[in-house]
Amino acid sequence: MAKDPGRVLIFDTTLRDGEQSPGASLNLEEKLAIAHQLARLGVDIIEAGFPFASQGDFKAVQRIADQVGGEDGPIICGLARASKSDIKACGEAISPAPRKRIHTFIATSDIHLKHKLRKSRSDVLQIVPEMVSYARSFSEDVEFSCEDAARSDPNFLYQIIQSAISSGASTINIPDTVGYTTPTEFGQLIAGINKNVPNIDEAVLSVHGHNDLGLAVANFLEAVKNGARQMECTVNGIGERAGNAALEELVMALHVRRRYFNTFLGKEMNSPTPLTAIRTEEITKTSRLVSNLTGMVVQPNKAIVGANAFAHESGIHQDGVLKNRLTYEIVDAKTVGLSDNRISLGKLSGRSAVRARLEDLGYDLTREDLNDAFARFKDLADRKREITDRDLEAIVSEQVMQPEARFQLKLVQVSCGTALKPTATVTIEDQEGQEQTTVALGTGPVDAVCKALKSLTNEQNELIEFSVKSVTEGIDALGEVTIRLRRNGQIFSGHSSDTDVVVASAQAYINALNRLVSSDQNFALHPQYDVVNGNL
Repeated sequence: MAKDPGRVLIFDTTLRDGEQSPGASLNLEEKLAIAHQLARLGVDIIEAGFPFASQGDFKAVQRIADQVGGEDGPIICGLARASKSDIKACGEAISPAPRKRIHTFIATSDIHLKHKLRKSRSDVLQIVPEMVSYARSFSEDVEFSCEDAARSDPNFLYQIIQSAISSGASTINIPDTVGYTTPTEFGQLIAGINKNVPNIDEAVLSVHGHNDLGLAVANFLEAVKNGARQMECTVNGIGERAGNAALEELVMALHVRRRYFNTFLGKEMNSPTPLTAIRTEEITKTSRLVSNLTGMVVQPNKAIVGANAFAHESGIHQDGVLKNRLTYEIVDAKTVGLSDNRISLGKLSGRSAVRARLEDLGYDLTREDLNDAFARFKDLADRKREITDRDLEAIVSEQVMQPEARFQLKLVQVSCGTALKPTATVTIEDQEGQEQTTVALGTGPVDAVCKALKSLTNEQNELIEFSVKSVTEGIDALGEVTIRLRRNGQIFSGHSSDTDVVVASAQAYINALNRLVSSDQNFALHPQYDVVNGNL
């Protein structure tokens, strides 16, 4: 991609780093749905995964490269450690895309060199040009990252970066891997690289950062002021530990404060030209899609996409907004795609109308999946008078976008009350069609259901989180349940919705359990924690 000093590229890593959030693993169809929506959003690069991690990740990257990557679409990128096996797998996975990129990395901080890689600086200086050159044999577009750059010796960074560019890297990424730095420090680091790397003009300078101290977005904006022209971020800021820099916050900061940032990008202060290619009206839709499919709930006070982002409780604020929205709102809700159109469909709506609305929401379903979603829609419409977009999103994420089911819920029945011990009767069906039924007691109806399911499936796990919320307002609203199970340090999320929260709880538990079971057959490497052994 040609370097444009007046534009900031958006590199979305929701499907790679975002998926590393505990319990946020996605299956192939879910990844594909998000990738299609990211293309509609207008991101410049989609980092679709880490192909060497597992066969599942390889297939997902390959499918996205084939179906989402187009001549006018986003660049499809895969991650690879600085090893030939990783790079080869990455090159093969992204090969169907007309516009493709290999993103390879190696640690550069002394703490990582000593304790993780057990290599010297001179070792890394030899590895970098060899691996970047090897990546170039698969793709002309190669990005190189200095892992833990924020804690690396700047002078060593300059040497590594110069070598990577000389070997063919056209993008250089500077990650704050552990979310350690502050805005001023990060800005100075970027400025130092621009000043001290002789061939830096031959590459786009990128930034990647985590939010451990709550400074990721501020760090990125300071980096842009000092010459960074690509930002690596995730939808809703999801990612490892405290997450990544949030795409929606970065994009809207550059949009709302364009006059301020224009001068740092060599533009006239009042230039109306957008600083990114993002279609901001797609932001809310993308946020909800990612939240529904990952089970990572967006906090109500989250900037830009939180439920309270455009709500006003204070009487003074309400009065001001009624007189002029600019008194207390710096962003028009419609700019990020938040519409007042609440009621979309009813029980008389047909299959074509449902399909069209789902496509508007970012779901491109197969005929079979559409049939499943439409049947669930009709069932819900018989129980709930008004069907909203949020209801449709819940239907698809719960009914269609689920892992291959080893266990299916056939029946759940509970009895409870002031004079009764909560009791659950549950029936499940396995892949062979065999049904099992059991009864369990609990401290409440949901506890009883979960105990029954655990005894029936005989899969060891620990339930570490149960949360329930209503999808929309009203007494007939869907109850949306998220359950997280932990086994051997791994966390698996289950997500479901129903007008009966006990039924939703049972289905969410089954969904989490199916993810847990499927993970036994798809063990995946972690790109940072699993160190390359043997020959590079």
